[in-house]
Amino acid sequence: MTSTSAEAQHLRDLARLRRVRDRIDREHARPLDVEALARGVNMSAGHLSRQFRLAYGESPYAYLMTRRIERAMALLRRGDLSVTEVCFAVGCSSLGTFSTRFTELVGVPPSTYRAQAAHATAEMPPCVAKQVTRPIRNREARVSEPQLA
Repeated sequence: MTSTSAEAQHLRDLARLRRVRDRIDREHARPLDVEALARGVNMSAGHLSRQFRLAYGESPYAYLMTRRIERAMALLRRGDLSVTEVCFAVGCSSLGTFSTRFTELVGVPPSTYRAQAAHATAEMPPCVAKQVTRPIRNREARVSEPQLA
């Protein structure tokens, strides 16, 4: 394979990965799995997972869950839905998995977030509240250097 054709294949793969990411963004509340996403772009599930991680730094499942948690945060800030209703509204089928992942990404359980966020973002426009309250993935969190005495 020449470098020109390898480059062209790489660009085609990136375009397919963008389609997968866009589908996750659009359909995050629907049941999605890696196999279905892979079929949609004519890739194997394993190849899609590896390539997605290389391109975006996380697996398709992790990206999907982050999108769901971001949407859940917005719904919880509104305050008119229960945690269970929010869980199912964002496409999660297990309240336990939802709560665990929410706590991992946000740092507090959904019920605590709901109580705190309603007051903290009351005066903010929704677009500002979304940016300010965006969850920080582990790879984005700052790691402080250990202090050696």
